[in-house]
Amino acid sequence: MFRILVADDEGIMLESIRSSIESNFGSECEIVCVKTGRAVIEQAESFRPDIAFVDIQMPGLSGIQAIREVRKFNSSMVFIIITAYDKFSYAQEAVNLGVMEFITKPVNKKKILDVCIRAMRQVEEARQKLSDDLKIREKLEIVVPMMESGFIYSVLQDDTDINKQGYLELLDIRQPYGFMIVLEFGDDVENGAMTNAVGANVRVNKYYSTLKETVKDYFDCITGPIMGNRIVLFVPFDREKTGYEERVETITRTRNMIHRLEGAIDARFRGGIGAVKPIADVRDSYKEALKALRESDSHVVHITDIPAAAYYDGDYPTDLENQYLQRGIKADQEGAAACANEFFDWMAQHDGNVRANIEVKVLEMIMRLEKRAFEAGNVHYGFRYRENYLAEIQGAADLNGLRQWFVGKTREICDNISTSREREFENVVSRVKNYINENYAREITLDEASRMVDISPYYFSKLFKQEVGETFIEYLTRTRIRNARRLLEDPRHSIKEVCMLCGYSDPNYFSRIFKKYEGMTPSEYRDR
Repeated sequence: MFRILVADDEGIMLESIRSSIESNFGSECEIVCVKTGRAVIEQAESFRPDIAFVDIQMPGLSGIQAIREVRKFNSSMVFIIITAYDKFSYAQEAVNLGVMEFITKPVNKKKILDVCIRAMRQVEEARQKLSDDLKIREKLEIVVPMMESGFIYSVLQDDTDINKQGYLELLDIRQPYGFMIVLEFGDDVENGAMTNAVGANVRVNKYYSTLKETVKDYFDCITGPIMGNRIVLFVPFDREKTGYEERVETITRTRNMIHRLEGAIDARFRGGIGAVKPIADVRDSYKEALKALRESDSHVVHITDIPAAAYYDGDYPTDLENQYLQRGIKADQEGAAACANEFFDWMAQHDGNVRANIEVKVLEMIMRLEKRAFEAGNVHYGFRYRENYLAEIQGAADLNGLRQWFVGKTREICDNISTSREREFENVVSRVKNYINENYAREITLDEASRMVDISPYYFSKLFKQEVGETFIEYLTRTRIRNARRLLEDPRHSIKEVCMLCGYSDPNYFSRIFKKYEGMTPSEYRDR
């Protein structure tokens, strides 16, 4: 159905256009006729036409003036101007107002119908676009919360490769920093903790969409799922630190948000706010937000308001230190060594006259990297492994020698991490290869092999191909064909027996696979 408005101060013209449209489109159109510019504006609000034929010269407001007013509240209506005058004098303004067509009087039925068909097509395209946009929006309503939850889970799991997973691009996070807000809810606060977490979880879950909408009114942020009696918010930020006024504003907005949530949801809320961190280290902001909640009974508390908050004095290169640890744990030998050199330059510039300060910091950095590698399961460790560290550091002849020890030990740790991973991978793959070599004559599945080494089939499949250079199935098939060649060279075995001894139950399938790998059938191979 198309709603069409016809505006002309001549009754004959109105009836002519109306009858032309009705005779061709019949019940497909609902038509309203008016005779003034003012009526055009009124009908645009009440009737909301899709298409409007408007005469330029009408009593009171002209057609152009009426269109100008309508455009203030309706940008989609398709306008066709009817004029008995030279259209070029109106062309510029009509173009600016988005008029689709001029029709010069006297008009004929063919012209009216041609223009009408094109206008209807334009309306249909606009409707289809709107429909498509709504479908996309409906899908996003489902997908975006899933992506936001995935992002929050990745952060809480200390995943430093968030960007590689595509979350930053998919969620359009362009700021390099951010901070966390942890909202905690329950029936009441006792000894710094919320009571009846389970009951509150059930109630708040019913109002999760309301909660998300409320949060968005106060922060442009990523909202995580309900986890127990907590919800985690990530607020992107464009600078490394917040000033005092900004922190106070954040606290105020959080307080107002909580007040509104408590008015809409039957639960008490508290909020803890962490400090701004680089995206890769934003989990630290989450820990700070939790600490703020645990160490204060305030409705809303910022980590900077908690005594003994972990902040460095002066201009300390926190980002560089974090980069060093991140690259080291990834076994990025060159990247970690470059960070170590840059960090040593900073220490030499700031504490070059106090070597003891540099010695202590170098030892701390190496031990932190080793501890992270140990906790990640990348290296094995023993109590006496570090017994020579102090002597080696203090025995360095000068700062350059101390730098060489720091960078060299960093490279050594990266190499140990890399070697340990490779050794683990090689051990896993080697076990499976031996298993295949010993059991190729029976049915072997990827699931069975991955279960044997206690790794998921998906990850094992990727790992196997990475280490061997071919897939699990390709290696199994190649092993079977290699042994089939050996057995075919022994005339005591029939081709059918060879087929069964190599793990194939169908001789025809065995023949096809053999030919694919050897370029000839089993019979041709035996004859040759």
